[in-house]
Amino acid sequence: MTPKSILFLCVANSARSQMAEGLARQMFPGLRIQSAGSQPSRVNPYAIEVLAEQGIDASAHTSKSVQDIEPNSVDLVVTLCAEEVCPLFLGKAERIHWPIPDPASDDPSLTPEDLRVRFRAGRDEIRRRLEQLRAETF
Repeated sequence: MTPKSILFLCVANSARSQMAEGLARQMFPGLRIQSAGSQPSRVNPYAIEVLAEQGIDASAHTSKSVQDIEPNSVDLVVTLCAEEVCPLFLGKAERIHWPIPDPASDDPSLTPEDLRVRFRAGRDEIRRRLEQLRAETF
């Protein structure tokens, strides 16, 4: 079955799932694309910045709770957690797991450029996986 909607999940809905949402909206026009997290916070400014480098405006994105997503509105769930526990989604949607490391960090030794490099690496890995999904599914 070809999905008509995709939900991207991670913990804070601030970095990976936000980048996935932005990229997927660009790559899959016409599909319903959503993102959410189990502990929503705020969209990371570096996620907005590295998406802008790809021509994607995520400045109006907000972090959303997985509990606010209508289960019947989702055909495919993609979890993006690596080292942390991924949120659960109660619904009958197909599930895919992409263990992508969180690019955000509180490490004071990381410079802004170090963080940009981490976010670009995450963005590029998500794009690669979305391209693979498109080739295999659509």
